[in-house]
Amino acid sequence: TLSLQEDPTLERHFKGHKDAVTCADFNSKHKQLASGSADKTLMIWNLNPKARAFRFFGHKDVITGVQFSPAGDLVVSASQDKTVRLWTPSIKGESMVFKAHTATVRSVSFSHDGQRLVTASDDKSVKVWSVHRQRFVYSLNQHTNWVRCARFSPDGRLIASCGDDRTVRLWDTSTKQCINCFTEYGGSATFVDFNTSGTCIASSGADNTLKIWDIRTNKLLQHYQVHSAGINCFSFHPSGNYMISGSSDSTVKILDLLEGRLIYTLHGHKGPVLAVAFSRGGDFFASGGCDAQVLMWKTNFDSFDYRDVLSRHSQRVSPDPPPHLTDIYPRGPHLHSAQSGAVNGHANNLPARRIASTILNPNEDCHSSGQGSTSGSQSGQMGGRRGEEQGMTYPLEMRSDLPMNFSSTLERIVQQLDVLTQTVSVLEERLTLTEDKLKECLFNQSQILLQQYQQNLQVLQSVSVPL
Repeated sequence: TLSLQEDPTLERHFKGHKDAVTCADFNSKHKQLASGSADKTLMIWNLNPKARAFRFFGHKDVITGVQFSPAGDLVVSASQDKTVRLWTPSIKGESMVFKAHTATVRSVSFSHDGQRLVTASDDKSVKVWSVHRQRFVYSLNQHTNWVRCARFSPDGRLIASCGDDRTVRLWDTSTKQCINCFTEYGGSATFVDFNTSGTCIASSGADNTLKIWDIRTNKLLQHYQVHSAGINCFSFHPSGNYMISGSSDSTVKILDLLEGRLIYTLHGHKGPVLAVAFSRGGDFFASGGCDAQVLMWKTNFDSFDYRDVLSRHSQRVSPDPPPHLTDIYPRGPHLHSAQSGAVNGHANNLPARRIASTILNPNEDCHSSGQGSTSGSQSGQMGGRRGEEQGMTYPLEMRSDLPMNFSSTLERIVQQLDVLTQTVSVLEERLTLTEDKLKECLFNQSQILLQQYQQNLQVLQSVSVPL
């Protein structure tokens, strides 16, 4: 059981940015905190008070997203200048530029193995990149408006994205297909992420709401309306038991996901809060906003040392399997009614304990969660054999009773589709490069014509016409 120790406390504040702080992330290996700003600079703050901070220049417009690699040796940033930069967080501040988007890049994130990047952009696309090859790989193109955020699932098999078309989309990275779409938003969907077990996604909206879904059953597990203005960002605690959110109402709020209620409201910022992030161990969290400050808070309210917990989990012989893709594909219409209600700072009739069992027990069967009146004891008893069976993986022939020759034909078709997808991705990349070259040629041509016009004008002015 978890024991509440004390309230979160402000540990340090970092001043150095000259404009709004838009994004922040902790380094898992080294004691560093990165922040990006509207002042076009990336700052790497050393948590050792005696060590100096690094300021990196390179982006030509507002930095919109930042994240350290899982190994901690790289940091990636996205910007309104349409580029992504991969930095070495050292005193040299060297960076590689990635360019394939044709508009503002809103977010960037590493896969959990550090091999891929996923970006979201105002060009309505989600793009995946290879870190080591330093090149664009493929695009996901079903959003119909600006895409605000995109994240990989912990196992890398899924991508969640959201945007101004008021949808949250779930993508299969092997087929490059959108496999689910949630549309219950009254405004833009601003941020999306997976929980630590990969069984749930959370998304926030400009309509002040924060929602958590079970992606295996398409059920809305929790719905919070605790902010009085749009939510710009959130972060799961490594345990999956807590969440912090930042809003344009100038507050940071901390939610207890086990109890389904608001437990803290922090008023450290003057103006909208644009960035929040837990450290990888969960002992600290950071917030940044329009007041150009980066605040670092000591968590305090959770007594577990999650570095130890996570290291023990990684050493287990048979870890809990992630949900099988066939459990994630939509089983039918998911028209979620308003019966679940919203959390307004207190526990209500939502299945609050259901998310605890979902997060902590990925194998548990969630079909029997009901419409919001499940008690903690009931949810603890659910699962059993059915839950174990749901998490198991079966061969194609065993699952669907298809003849072997038919399944092999299907596999060949899938392989050919993969080749076709890669070909389309290469063509798209070439088209983007061609478009950039054409823009450059047109610009150069216009400059030459302008110079010729100015020269002719000067010649005409220098010639005196006799009366």
